[in-house]
Amino acid sequence: MENNTNWTPSPDENKLNLTDKNLINEYEAKGIAGAELFVFELDSETEISTQLLLEIHSIAFSELYEWAGLWRTTTVKVGQLIPPEPSKVLQLMYQFIDNLNFKVLNATTHQDHLDCLTFAHYDFVRIHPFNNGNGRTGRILMNIVALKFGYKPLELYHRDGDSRKIYIEAMKLADNGNFDPLANLIRKELTAF
Repeated sequence: MENNTNWTPSPDENKLNLTDKNLINEYEAKGIAGAELFVFELDSETEISTQLLLEIHSIAFSELYEWAGLWRTTTVKVGQLIPPEPSKVLQLMYQFIDNLNFKVLNATTHQDHLDCLTFAHYDFVRIHPFNNGNGRTGRILMNIVALKFGYKPLELYHRDGDSRKIYIEAMKLADNGNFDPLANLIRKELTAF
């Protein structure tokens, strides 16, 4: 995973022709807040779907980017992870959503909930279905699952201090098959309403 997971590291081409990184980050933060508000207003019975994820991504990023709400069409590298080729994204997302909905439907214990949340966040980011904003959208998706289970939304890390580095290290370990550090980060924040 890249170290710059909380903001856009450099200016992308954008609809507003902004070049100031801080201003771009402000627009993105406003979009993410709008997407989070949209999620909080969803009925808890709303089924997670590819269409829902496209809509969330669009709400979060459409003010700035043409690629908002569209599946990735370019090959990307995310730190040590090379996500699947763009031609595989749609099929992988349908499989992921099917698996996630099955897990959510059949989760009965606290450990099942933790496993679902870890799966939701990590596998979404691993597929990396969008050009940008995958970590942020993945955290929103994880929070949809958390809300379905009656938990408060999670942050996973904060901009200040070492928590972002710890999160990135947990994601790197998950890239290598060790999901325990990521699950532990989620477990520490998991609080019922």
